[in-house]
Amino acid sequence: MKKKAVILLSGGLDSMVCAGLAREAGYEIHALTIDYNQRHRVELEAAKAIAAQVGAAEHVVLPLDLTAFGGSALTADIDVPKEGVGEGIPVTYVPARNTVFLSLCLAYAETRGANDIFIGVNSLDYSGYPDCRPDFIAQFERLAQLATKAGDEGQVMRIRTPLQDMTKADIAREAHRLGMDAGLSHSCYDPGPDGGACGACDSCRLRHKGFVEAGLPDPTRYAEGVEPA
Repeated sequence: MKKKAVILLSGGLDSMVCAGLAREAGYEIHALTIDYNQRHRVELEAAKAIAAQVGAAEHVVLPLDLTAFGGSALTADIDVPKEGVGEGIPVTYVPARNTVFLSLCLAYAETRGANDIFIGVNSLDYSGYPDCRPDFIAQFERLAQLATKAGDEGQVMRIRTPLQDMTKADIAREAHRLGMDAGLSHSCYDPGPDGGACGACDSCRLRHKGFVEAGLPDPTRYAEGVEPA
């Protein structure tokens, strides 16, 4: 039997590459996408396309309406910044998102007999979110051992972060090496009415920079009339 892994699949480039790396490593993929009522639905469709591309054994799309809490430009009526990547934690940070999402991944993993959870965090080219840092991941992995029946029975629960020390250029190259269609992924925080990327939010800027620095064509579908910043 194949070993199983849960992939937190947002629909973005990072989670796409995580899924590709898990497939390459021989895992049976169980993908989890959280529909947290974010300001756009495009990435949910992207997640479905990626799950199909990697041959996921299962893809669960779980509703969790975080607009009830708000507190982020992705879950409340707050403008997405488009002036460039700044200092500090931006308003696109969703409070405790990765803590919540990893907890759901952990529950899903236990029910499927999976000991490995893949999440596409990285701490080089990113927007400064505290829940992408290596210390957070290490502490959550410790929690996973303490808080689960599987851990209590001696199984090792692992949080896999294969992109942790990669730049966006490294990640773009990995997508290319894995033969993945990066154009299926969606990273923009504030897409246009046609679903195309805005080209100016932090995520668009970092993504485009990655493809340029990797020497690869940017496969992103931008909104009509938009050029990447």
